[in-house]
Amino acid sequence: MEGLRLRRTPEPCALVIFGASGDLTQRKLFPALYSLAFRRLLPERFGIVGVARTEQTTKEWTAAMKKAVQEHSRDPFKQEVWSALTESMTYVATDFADDRGEDEVLKALRSLDEERGTAGNRVYYLAVPPAAFETIVNELGERRGDDGWTRLIVEKPFGHDHASANELNEILKQWFREDEVFRIDHYLGKETVQNMLALRFANGIFEPIWNRQFIDHVQITVAESIGVEGRAGFYESAGVIRDIFQNHLLQLIALTAMEPPIDFTADSVRNEKV
Repeated sequence: MEGLRLRRTPEPCALVIFGASGDLTQRKLFPALYSLAFRRLLPERFGIVGVARTEQTTKEWTAAMKKAVQEHSRDPFKQEVWSALTESMTYVATDFADDRGEDEVLKALRSLDEERGTAGNRVYYLAVPPAAFETIVNELGERRGDDGWTRLIVEKPFGHDHASANELNEILKQWFREDEVFRIDHYLGKETVQNMLALRFANGIFEPIWNRQFIDHVQITVAESIGVEGRAGFYESAGVIRDIFQNHLLQLIALTAMEPPIDFTADSVRNEKV
């Protein structure tokens, strides 16, 4: 009967967000976490550790995240939902290369294991520039324990060119198995993007004519509603090509042009994309 369950009970875990005061965390990650809490989809035994260079207290960070949720969440804000979520939140201000700061993160995680019952299970979300990946991954690897499971989520851009991406992969392989690493492009979580596969391959109207005989050209428009905002430093080093084209647009092009996969598992879809 296990395979017939519609919803799997989530395992206890602690989520560590590196870059916890950044734009991605405020606009995307915390509104998403609030939505999960709003729908009661988070584990009963759960905790969040925010890590960033910004000097602030846990109370100040929590207030900033509350404001972000109120501004960006699609779900109505309910204080009781937010209060339950904040019970598990801790903030650590540190330079990522500071051993003492990483020890503080480890201390916070052990406290969550004891107080919230997170059982040594860890999800690390690297919402930071690629230049910080190596330092953080090495620090995590050196402090990795034997209890529980580990997941490492790496946000785009993954390096700044092919050579640096390969170097980052080698660093990840030193400490983590491939099935523990999740390279994320958050565009793939958008509802319209997820519906592309169904639109193409499960639609009797479009599937037969989705080919070069009937399609003259393809135009993809990314109509952003915001500008650089507070990301000028990131854009000076990355640029719009690496921020948008190399990941978001190429993923959309792949979904538009790929051949039908043998099934809709992640591996099969990825094989057709590449």
